[in-house]
Amino acid sequence: FKGGDTCEYLLSSGRFLGEKVWQPHSCMMHKYKNSEAKNCLVDKHVVFIGDSRIRQLFYSFIKLINPQVKEEGNKHGNIPFEDKSASIKVDFLWYPEVNGSMRQRIKSWTESSAAKPHIIVAGAATWSIKIHNGSNEALTQYKINITSIAPLLEKLAKTSDVYWVLQDPVYEDMLSESRKMITNEKIDAYNEAAVRILNSSSRNSKAKVKVFSVSKLIAQETIMKSTDGLHLPESSRDTNAMILMNVYCNKIMKPIDGSCCQPQPPLTLIQKLAFCFFTLSIIGYLIICLIHRNNYQKSKSCTDLESGEEKKPAISTPVSTLEILLHSFCKLGLIMTYFYLCDRANLFMKENKYYTHSSFFIPIVYILVLGVFYTENTKETKVLNREQTDEWKGWMQLVILIYHISGASTFLPVYMHIRVLVAAYLFQTGYGHFSYFWIKGDFGVYRVCQVLFRLNFLVVVLCIVMDRPYQFYYFVPLVTVWFMIIYATLAIWPQIVQKKANGNCLWHFGLLLKLICLLTCIYFLSYSQGAFEKIFSFWPLSKCFELNGNVYEWWFRWKLDRYVVFHGMLFAFVYLALQKRQMISEGKGDPLFSNRVSNVLLFISIVSFLAYSIWASSCKNKTECNELHPSVSVVQILAFVLIRNIPGYVRSMYSSFFAWFGKISLELFICQYHIWLAADTKGILVLIPGYPMFNVLVSTFIFVCVAHEISQITNDLAQIVVPKDNSTLLKRLLCVAGFFSGLHLFSAMQDQSRH
Repeated sequence: FKGGDTCEYLLSSGRFLGEKVWQPHSCMMHKYKNSEAKNCLVDKHVVFIGDSRIRQLFYSFIKLINPQVKEEGNKHGNIPFEDKSASIKVDFLWYPEVNGSMRQRIKSWTESSAAKPHIIVAGAATWSIKIHNGSNEALTQYKINITSIAPLLEKLAKTSDVYWVLQDPVYEDMLSESRKMITNEKIDAYNEAAVRILNSSSRNSKAKVKVFSVSKLIAQETIMKSTDGLHLPESSRDTNAMILMNVYCNKIMKPIDGSCCQPQPPLTLIQKLAFCFFTLSIIGYLIICLIHRNNYQKSKSCTDLESGEEKKPAISTPVSTLEILLHSFCKLGLIMTYFYLCDRANLFMKENKYYTHSSFFIPIVYILVLGVFYTENTKETKVLNREQTDEWKGWMQLVILIYHISGASTFLPVYMHIRVLVAAYLFQTGYGHFSYFWIKGDFGVYRVCQVLFRLNFLVVVLCIVMDRPYQFYYFVPLVTVWFMIIYATLAIWPQIVQKKANGNCLWHFGLLLKLICLLTCIYFLSYSQGAFEKIFSFWPLSKCFELNGNVYEWWFRWKLDRYVVFHGMLFAFVYLALQKRQMISEGKGDPLFSNRVSNVLLFISIVSFLAYSIWASSCKNKTECNELHPSVSVVQILAFVLIRNIPGYVRSMYSSFFAWFGKISLELFICQYHIWLAADTKGILVLIPGYPMFNVLVSTFIFVCVAHEISQITNDLAQIVVPKDNSTLLKRLLCVAGFFSGLHLFSAMQDQSRH
């Protein structure tokens, strides 16, 4: 893989994804909003100097600052623009030819003691071709003039960003008679002269005039849409302006989805300590392996001198806790190195997403066929049994992965259906944890620590290695908080469990009262942003749930699926009550209810499922649909559960393909952020440039293997970090508290050094 400066790639190469989305070679472009453009260019002076094509670029550029600007004024004269709120000055200077007048203007900036423009964008040639009827003498004079200007531009490049815009090709068939002499052959000759002469005296210097040649590539694809054959269509000019903004602003604003022109972030103190820890773990494990190998070699060839028979080696001793720890951290260290190289080091390419219906729906059909192909009989036939819930998690996770990599969030009907899948995960959280506490009555610390460790281990490691806040991986905090809410609801006095409730039916009403209190609290917090933010703004909660200095994002995420966990708990309560009273039939092949009731419920479920899909597909406004989503998402979830479980033959089967992915669904969801997608899910990781399908196959294979391995590591470490013995568990909890205290201390030191 040929490495290089992503700024050079941004200015010189790329391709169109579809008709309007420009993809630079090897990096991602950020789409700047007006507020971001103003923040970047505050107190800056930008100058565009050249002909009518540069004037068009000037207008597209200032529209990024103020979209209300209209293309008015003298077309063959200077045009000033100023944004007083941000102290931004952008000027267009009419110099249609590279001649003495342009040289004098540029020279005045080099000699003046006044502040020089921060950005200079220059270019001209077509007027010289037109006025001199495309003569060779005009080209010779152009070379002489640009040779005299080049040293001045290079001198300015030491303190300012200087760009020379190469001439775009023309659409010769559409040119008017007065412009027929402007041919692409002539334009190429002028461009070649400009590239050869510019920077000729400063090839090894950092202060160079940046040649803006990408505009030529864009024009080759779009010039046929021009109104006069000479000037680019508006969409192409806007793309050029956005490229300019990315070249200058990415290193200042550091947008997550703008990897072009961004330097590699420096290692933080915590990242350095993590690197040392993983390195020591790898060294420690290698030492243990060498010791074992040496001992094995000694015992391997023990020969009985009397009989001449080879003795069998001694039975291997059990693996020690230290060895399991070092082995797990050794693997984890190698995996985290891969994470860092993929999404923090500028080693691999990153590309923007581009949505098409085929890129989303074809893979969906493909995995559906695979899932059906791997159909097997279940071990048990209860409603939402373990195999069935793993299958459910698996196919939902695969759909969500395809949704993310295809950029389908831009298509509202797909977005609304994916929101239901996320809600279904939370529904399972409510159902699963309620069922466990209700049936087992186990409210011990061991159970709580075990669940919290399995949910949060990978995210905590990624927060350290990738230098990201906990709330960045929003789904894990969401599931963690809901687990604690379920636990608190059922553990707080009076503790009502199935065993107690069977003795007295009044306890069922007591539990329903608890659930009503929970629903009331959820309703209150969802409509009281202030109260919610006060709760999560207290230290140390604020350290976990703040993103960009506030907890608004956390409130928004929590609010989006606020009722579905409650729905999952309520469903579990009703189902377990019916099961206890033997009002449902869960035998193999038997319908859940009597034939008549089953058929009616099945019909209602199918209608409800389709009705929700029709409503979601007709959504026009994302904000309005998100407001309704918390209340109506349960309709499709319950409909699916009933469709999947009422017919006995459907309940008795499951897809082992989907179930396999379901067992590592959490790891898949988190790992995709950095080693399948890129730039924290904003783009796509490119391991193999130029072969999109092959790249997806390779990166997907590695991604799934890594997720599976992390799942195994988490399970191994959970046995050690969360032991069943209470006294040992207490010691481990004190160690964990010490670890997080140290992490907080180092984080505070990091923040202080940054400020």
